[in-house]
Amino acid sequence: MSPLRRPPFAFRLPPFPFATAILLALSAAPFLPAQTAAETAAAAAVDAAAADAAAHIKPDRIVPYKQVGGFTLHVSVFNPPGHRPDRPVAGIVFFHGGGFNIGAPSNFYAQAKHLAQRGLVAISVEYRIRSRHQTTQREAIQDAFSAMRWVRARVAELGIDPKRLAVAGGSAGGFLAAAVTTLQGLDEPGEDTSVSPRPNALVLFNSMIDRGPGSRAFAKVEAAMGDRWKTISPLHNLYPDFPPTVHFLGTADKNISVASARKMKAEIEKVGGRCDLHLYEGQDHGFFNYGRGDNTHYRLTLLEADRFLVSLGFLAGPTPDKLVVDR
Repeated sequence: MSPLRRPPFAFRLPPFPFATAILLALSAAPFLPAQTAAETAAAAAVDAAAADAAAHIKPDRIVPYKQVGGFTLHVSVFNPPGHRPDRPVAGIVFFHGGGFNIGAPSNFYAQAKHLAQRGLVAISVEYRIRSRHQTTQREAIQDAFSAMRWVRARVAELGIDPKRLAVAGGSAGGFLAAAVTTLQGLDEPGEDTSVSPRPNALVLFNSMIDRGPGSRAFAKVEAAMGDRWKTISPLHNLYPDFPPTVHFLGTADKNISVASARKMKAEIEKVGGRCDLHLYEGQDHGFFNYGRGDNTHYRLTLLEADRFLVSLGFLAGPTPDKLVVDR
C-alpha cells in the first residue's frame, strides 16, 4: 500500500477544535508516573550513553529540519558508503527514548551507523524534551510528525526510496514511531499535512502503543481526556495492511508488560499486518541501548532488526555476524 494513502481508521479525530482540545490535554498531563531512585539513575545512564556515542560516532551531516519556540531542531544523517541520491535506497528514521524528558539523537547513533554501513540512509531525530526545552509530550509528538514529513518531502534529495522508509524508536521514541504511523490531527499548527508521515515498516524497542484500559498509562490518560483516550492510543487506531512491525521487549520490563506486547502483536495480525515479537528473558527497560552493560542485547536486538529489514527487502542479505559499531 502506498504510504501516501490514508487508510481507514478504527477511530477518527473530530474537526480541528476537538483536536486542539486533545493537544491541550497532552500538555497538561505527562501520563508517566513519578520516577523512582532507580529510574533516575537509569535516566542518568541514558544521558551518559548518549554523550559517549556522540563523542566517537559521527553522522555524515546534521541538518536543521524545524524552527519552533526559539529552538532549531536537527536530524543526524548517516549515509551508506558511496551513496548517491540518484540511486535511492531504503531509509530508517529513529526516535530516541527517555520519557519525553531526557535522551538525545545520539542514543541511536550506533544502530544508525550499522544500518547505514549495511545500505540504508539512517536518520536520528532531535525532538523537544522537558529537560532541554521545558516542553511536554505534546511538542514531542508534533516534532515527530514534522520530522517524518521533512524526510518524506525530501526523499529525492536524501536518496531514499519512498516505498521503503522505516521508522524506529525506543520507549517514548517507540510511542512516537507508532504515533506517526497511526494518529492524526496532532500536528504543528500550519504544517503541510498533504505530506504523509507514515512509514512502510516499524522497528520498536520496548514501546508502549496501548494507552487503553488495562495499560499502565490509562488512568492518567482517562483523567485528562475522558472518553477521548482512543485518539492518543496507537493500538486503537490500527488499519488494514498495517506496516510490518518488529518489537523487542525484556520480560522484566516494569513499564511494558509481556501481555501488552502480545496484545499488540495479536491486534496487528488481526488487521492483516505482520508483527514479530522478540522477548529477552530477565531484561528490563532500555536493555537494547548501546552502552548498556557489555552491549550483549544491543548486539542481539540490532542483528535481529537487521534480519527483519532483510526479510522486507530493505537490506541485502544475509545479515552479518558482527556489528559495524561495537566494543
